[in-house]
Amino acid sequence: MAITRAKKAERVEQYQKHLQESQGLILTDYRGLRVAEIEELRRSLRGAGATYHVVKNRLLLMALQQMGLTMPREWLEGPVAVAFCHGEVPAAAKVVQEFAKGHEKFSVKGGLLGKTPITAAQVNALATLPPREVLLARVLGALHAPASQVAGVVASGIRQVLNVLQAYVEKLEGKTAPQTA
Repeated sequence: MAITRAKKAERVEQYQKHLQESQGLILTDYRGLRVAEIEELRRSLRGAGATYHVVKNRLLLMALQQMGLTMPREWLEGPVAVAFCHGEVPAAAKVVQEFAKGHEKFSVKGGLLGKTPITAAQVNALATLPPREVLLARVLGALHAPASQVAGVVASGIRQVLNVLQAYVEKLEGKTAPQTA
């Protein structure tokens, strides 16, 4: 059944809305999956802050072009479904990668991270990143370490000056203290 021009325009607008609200997207080939398996993936992605939609390739391409976004044309060939990542992209990539392990027919074609196209290998690399909180803790630790070292060096210098002053005070007390014979 053919889609009317108005319905096509509406879908292009929907795709643009998803693109504007997304941190990125992951393009997949869902060929050979049953409806129940696609629903399973949708539920899993929802927990990661993403939505999963089977798209019309030409209409998605139009939405991308109207927004000034580009990607390789071959990614939009054949049956394509898109995970729009409204939350963290690595979390959605992790869900997609886990799903792909259990479904041989399912594959990742590529995606967008912000406005930058990323390959399937880069999507898989994103999936191996630790959670955001762990990354922030590592950055904070890296920033904190030099500050701690500087504080230690400064404290060490002050301690040395105080030790010299204390020795001088003890030396002066020793000279002025009355000698008993």
